[in-house]
Amino acid sequence: MATFQSGILAPVPPLARHLFFSLQPGTPRATAQAALIALTRRTDGETTVTGLGAALVALLDGAIDGLQPFPGYETAGIVIPSTPSALWCWLRGDDRGELLHCTRDLEQALAPAFTLERVVDAFRYGPGHDLTGYEDGTENPVGDAALAAALVDGQGAGRDGASFVAVQLWVHDLDRFSAMADDQQDLAIGRRKTDNEEIEDAPASAHVKRTAQESFNPEAFVLRRSMPWADAREAGLVFVAFGRSVDAYAAQLRRMVGAEDGIRDALFNFTRPVTGAYFWCPPMVDGCLDLRALGL
Repeated sequence: MATFQSGILAPVPPLARHLFFSLQPGTPRATAQAALIALTRRTDGETTVTGLGAALVALLDGAIDGLQPFPGYETAGIVIPSTPSALWCWLRGDDRGELLHCTRDLEQALAPAFTLERVVDAFRYGPGHDLTGYEDGTENPVGDAALAAALVDGQGAGRDGASFVAVQLWVHDLDRFSAMADDQQDLAIGRRKTDNEEIEDAPASAHVKRTAQESFNPEAFVLRRSMPWADAREAGLVFVAFGRSVDAYAAQLRRMVGAEDGIRDALFNFTRPVTGAYFWCPPMVDGCLDLRALGL
């Protein structure tokens, strides 16, 4: 029985690791197919969630309606990069050693066709906060609404239960943010840090107002599964948003950069994205990735 990758709807884990793979130059389609078949047996959808990029789908002569390049923007001092990858694996767990060993296994299994280009280790901060201290994903849909927002339905076998995901690595300037007064921080986010309540008279640039999902036409609901990340030099947020298409997040991003009204999101005063990519997350069948939509 076909279903979705269950990690998409599960709460964020204590620890996670994001793996971004590129296709090795000149990779034959047959080699990529063999590597993907090995991957299907290593993706349980719960501890490993997998997404395929547009370049990989094209190599396989596949056609996934709605999978498109991530939109890059350069406007008013804001740079939103588009950094496509062929393959994304989101490893979820509570033991960093196990995540390391899973990474090694995946890298070896995929080596004939793919190169591991970037590894980002993420973690849950408190009950689910960004490193700025604000709760992340407050407006996430729940229950049936989450299923409707995140999963493809009504497109047939090999497609129903799939999801599209936007993945971005954001780097925070925590010194700049800490230098802001508490009320300035709250107005930039549009919520009070103390009780997570929305500020009704927050400015139009407040992040909550820029991305209010019900304010779009059509409504732009996504299911966020973002987590903080940090290394020896930088820190920020791995932004992850699942949707039944990429349209909802594309609409949110367009408004954030001020493409509609010239008002840019106040987040850009203290954080910036350094990557951006869309992926198609296949459904599951019999405990493995279902790649029938790609002829596999």
